[in-house]
Amino acid sequence: MATADSLSLFTGLGLSEHKARETLKNAALSAQLREAATQAQRTLGSAIDKATGTLLYGLASRLRDPRRLSFLVSYVADKKIHTEPQLSGETRPRHAGPGRDPVCRAPQYLDAEFRPSAQGSRAAALEYVRSHPLDPIDTADFERECGVGIVVTPEQIEEAVEVTINRHRPQLLEERYHFNMGLLMGEARAALKWADGKMIKHEVDMQVLHLLGPKRETDLERKPKVAKARLEETDGRPAKDVVENGEVAGQTLSLMEQLRGEALKFHKPGENYKTPGYVTTAHTMDLLKQHLDITGGQVRTRFPPEPNGILHIGHAKAINFNFGYAKANNGICFLRFDDTNPEKEEARFFTGICDMVAWLGYTPYKVTYASDYFDQLYAWAVELIHRGQAYVCHQRGEELKGHNPPPSPWRDRPIEESLLLFEAMRKGKFAEGEATLRMKLVMEDGKMDPVAYRVKYTPHHRTGDTWCIYPTYDYTHCLCDSIEHITHSLCTKEFQARRSSYFWLCNALDVYCPVQWEYGRLNLHYAVVSKRKILQLVAHGAVRDWDDPRLFTLTALRRRGFPPEAINNFCARVGVTVAQTTMEPHLLESCVRDVLNDTAPRAMAVLEPLQVIITNFPAAKSLDIQVPNFPADETKGFHQVPFGFTVFIERTDFKEEPEPGYKRLARGQPVGLRHTGYVIELQRVIKGPGGCVESLEVTCRKADAGEKPKAFIHWVSQPLTCEVRLYERLFQHKNPEDPVEVPGGFLSDLNPASLHVVEAALVDCSVALAKPFDKFQFERLGYFSVDPDSHEGQLVFNRTVTLKEDPGKV
Repeated sequence: MATADSLSLFTGLGLSEHKARETLKNAALSAQLREAATQAQRTLGSAIDKATGTLLYGLASRLRDPRRLSFLVSYVADKKIHTEPQLSGETRPRHAGPGRDPVCRAPQYLDAEFRPSAQGSRAAALEYVRSHPLDPIDTADFERECGVGIVVTPEQIEEAVEVTINRHRPQLLEERYHFNMGLLMGEARAALKWADGKMIKHEVDMQVLHLLGPKRETDLERKPKVAKARLEETDGRPAKDVVENGEVAGQTLSLMEQLRGEALKFHKPGENYKTPGYVTTAHTMDLLKQHLDITGGQVRTRFPPEPNGILHIGHAKAINFNFGYAKANNGICFLRFDDTNPEKEEARFFTGICDMVAWLGYTPYKVTYASDYFDQLYAWAVELIHRGQAYVCHQRGEELKGHNPPPSPWRDRPIEESLLLFEAMRKGKFAEGEATLRMKLVMEDGKMDPVAYRVKYTPHHRTGDTWCIYPTYDYTHCLCDSIEHITHSLCTKEFQARRSSYFWLCNALDVYCPVQWEYGRLNLHYAVVSKRKILQLVAHGAVRDWDDPRLFTLTALRRRGFPPEAINNFCARVGVTVAQTTMEPHLLESCVRDVLNDTAPRAMAVLEPLQVIITNFPAAKSLDIQVPNFPADETKGFHQVPFGFTVFIERTDFKEEPEPGYKRLARGQPVGLRHTGYVIELQRVIKGPGGCVESLEVTCRKADAGEKPKAFIHWVSQPLTCEVRLYERLFQHKNPEDPVEVPGGFLSDLNPASLHVVEAALVDCSVALAKPFDKFQFERLGYFSVDPDSHEGQLVFNRTVTLKEDPGKV
């Protein structure tokens, strides 16, 4: 079928055009979905409605045994299976579904791919055919297990919801709309396992409205923090509130709580064979027994970065997931460098990765390298050839690109010949690109015979010139996992297409086979994180280096002043989802403010200074003013700043001719100076030759000696001069890499105002001894961090984030 026809067919099922095009890239999924849609159209004799299209997409994307496709499609087309619970046994779909993008949901609703069913183990259609591989299928048993013919009436839904609400009635009346409504949904669904989720939600909404009435103003306020908040075990800080669709929505489960025990639908160590899709052999149970003897049933994970670049915000989720899952379940996590591509690896990347893992608060059980196992990997490659499962091929790299490369003419060459040629590769008798070792399998995305070894004459950072052939990711990854007896190989969703090769290779060699689990990548709008594009930004002069504070690499975020606790809390808010999530930067910034509000001491700084002379200063010399480090908690101490007859205020805090509603300094409108107990009133404006205001003369009085001023402003006296760097978004559009949104490419989308340098800002002397990465809140301005460019006598500050917007502030 032509691409255009397939695209039209898929969008007719309810898929967005973007989703349909992404589906077409997966040859196996496209073929299965085409077959399902074509059969359903024949059965229906008309167009497929969106609900049926959603089920067909879910069926095609999750069915592992194509022999059962026709059987299941017939039930969907005939409306005998018409809900997601009947198809998958889940109360909500594992995917976003056709026609809508995945959304970041609150972490207490963990993604269904990882979450146990609310009803316990329920064998719905997909699970039933998986667990009954032999023909024929007992249709009566199948229909009974999948709820075929069961009709849940509106009256039954109404009754189940009423029972649930009555069970929680006292707490509902007390907490009103702050109550976790998801609990009501979950319990009602548990009582009616085949009911339509949307109907249950509608009934819950209606009965809650009938009980509580319309929302009051207090119902719209943020839910207060619980006095005894659970601690986030990664860093000891309280768990923060959930962000759902950009808004706060109740209290987040800590990352440890999300990852502990039964919170995820993961297998227990040694029970790999219970995982859907796991391939067993005659040796599996013996290998698992040996595995348990070695590990003692301990959870083992690994974080396996390539040392060819700097880690970014997406890696933070991977670090938290891998290290966090091990920690939450009393296990261990390896930091393993996938150092199989020597020409792109640099010592600074190894160091930088170790530093960032430690900065986020994690300590690896052991730091290992794929190169630690080069001898064993080579021996297994020879064994693979002996078993007739690998061969030496001479197709060039350009011939292997694309989704349908020609089959290798050397696939069936004799085993002895491949052994001799592989040894010749090992001894350096082939030039780069002249020979590869390929494995005999078809991957899930339809690609045939992935490469296991290739020739490279680049010296390795650890093994030097010992090797001139290096293993690929597809070959190395699963075998290193096997060697280290990893129990849960956690990786991002794009590696799902490699799951079949993962299982195949371990089983082909009869070695212990871990389980690969996929989760969704974490991306941010207004950002690029690929190594190649960051290098282009550096070469273009748009940023200084990998740690430029406008980037979202972890080194850049640290330099900008983002605390590691904030990044970990952000990952917890995003939650453990299988769907790829693209978040707004302001949600990350919100996590940063939450941490810095409690940890960054206050100071005062003036970015656009205006000199103010107090003509009736009440003392012969400057006064020492005690300023609380944290005004909301004075038990955290004070610092001292001088207050003299000359002070500096922000130029924007004075107007000769104020507009209506202006509350700061103006003629006839005094203001208070924060922390001094004094109010100043304008007497004279001094201007330069060009008419620009150069200074002000004011008088002062005690704040309690007259009417309270409308505003209190910050100030500095006898200040330090410093440089302040103010950062904005690096890109102007949400998706700078999207050719539709930015036709000229991401380099054409740079924000010319992404960096503004204030070279002569003034800051109070309390920060004089600050060191790089020390953080402060400059009152009324934002949070700032000391940049490593600082040196003796010249502090440089980076603005980390602004303060929260106050709609009442003018």
